[in-house]
Amino acid sequence: MTDPRLGVTVTHRRYVPYAYAHYAGNLVDGAYALGLFGDVATEVCIRTDGDEGLFASYSDVQFRAPMRAGDVLEVVATVTRVGSRSRTIDFEARVVCRGRPDRGESAAEVLAEPLVAVTATGTVVVPAAA
Repeated sequence: MTDPRLGVTVTHRRYVPYAYAHYAGNLVDGAYALGLFGDVATEVCIRTDGDEGLFASYSDVQFRAPMRAGDVLEVVATVTRVGSRSRTIDFEARVVCRGRPDRGESAAEVLAEPLVAVTATGTVVVPAAA
């Protein structure tokens, strides 16, 4: 029998404010995505276990493409393993919209194909079932 929590997926979208740009070219540091992974993991835990849970660790993090202020990120979390109190979750942060300053100060576009910016695998823990 397969655990119904296995494969549960939660998606958040977030606009990246210019206040988060730390580097030339309005680049945003990778830690921004890790914070978003924590937010989406919290919703996963609420949906699967009725508790916010706690983030325990990352076993892998890959920074694959730049994130910039003005981007719209789609952050996806999928439960890939269910233990008695732990859950393994795969994460992906994708750029789905990007600013186009070459076209004007406030110009932006929806990307034809999302750009995978960050991937990770993490473990959360939840209280023991009652």
